[in-house]
Amino acid sequence: MTRAAGLVALLLLGAAPAPQVDGARLLADDPAPLLSAYGLFADTGGRVPAAGVTRYTLNTPLFSDYAEKFRYVWMPPGTSAAYADDGALTFPVGTAIVKTFAYPADFRAPNAKLRLIETRLLVRRATGWVPLSYVWNAAQTEAVLKRAGARVPVAFVDTRGAAQQLDYAVPNTNQCKQCHQQGNDVTPIGPTAGNLNGGLDGHGANQLMAWTAAGRLTGVPTTPPRLARWDDAAAPVAARARAYLEVNCGHCHSRAGFASNSGLYLQHDEPDPAHQGIGKRPVAAGRGSGELDFAIASGNPDASILLHRMASNEPGVMMPQFGRTVAHKEGVALIRAYIAELK
Repeated sequence: MTRAAGLVALLLLGAAPAPQVDGARLLADDPAPLLSAYGLFADTGGRVPAAGVTRYTLNTPLFSDYAEKFRYVWMPPGTSAAYADDGALTFPVGTAIVKTFAYPADFRAPNAKLRLIETRLLVRRATGWVPLSYVWNAAQTEAVLKRAGARVPVAFVDTRGAAQQLDYAVPNTNQCKQCHQQGNDVTPIGPTAGNLNGGLDGHGANQLMAWTAAGRLTGVPTTPPRLARWDDAAAPVAARARAYLEVNCGHCHSRAGFASNSGLYLQHDEPDPAHQGIGKRPVAAGRGSGELDFAIASGNPDASILLHRMASNEPGVMMPQFGRTVAHKEGVALIRAYIAELK
């Protein structure tokens, strides 16, 4: 949503009392059948965040079939998140991390004719994080809980003016947990200190410092980690590529993730070249390996399993397994350039 659109929406609300988030409803054992029950948005269309709901952006986001994403966080009044030494943020019980996926009719006019597809919640309860997915109706007035996931046909015009169609996949609850699982716990993926270390939409005040100044974040060091922006042409290719791999693959390919037994750890600061995939033979990739020998073959993108799987749309081969139905051409090009420059 543009700043102007948000201002217009706020003006239309007039002098009505600011809507409040229903923190008790978020913490209830039974999730609400309708998204509106939580009061996270001030309008029926899910475009205007309610009072106390903070929008944030990431330096490098997860690719999800080219969907636009709008991210928010709500913490109970009087509480704050805490910075940890590993760069993670610990959010208080009652927190709701909110992400809405949407497509404009034409990506050359991204703020016009925007269609909301789903809004995902990650709710921090006393027993841990709970993922919930809500799918928007055709009228764009309400989103309905979908535990079993859904397929939503989507059509749009891409940035080059070409018509595109795809079946957008809303994940089921188990798929949500698989990607968010670290050890025995479900955890947030996107809002780490490194990925929030930048301005909103890449401009203006640093988000970590803004949250700290507002009393919503504590313990941020003087020089917090910073994840590169994957599309920042001024940044080194290696930093951009490793940030991209961390965000798109590192939640599973970590020492505590679902793919920990692969020995492939794709965090941007992983020091061991073999764990990064360089010269590493696959553990059990099966036909996903494409009969190639190494996850990353230095200087040879076409001989690298990692790139082969990123470029594929074939079930059993494609990586990531969830969250996309088409390959991210720009991401594949970045990883290709990264592998090509490795010596």
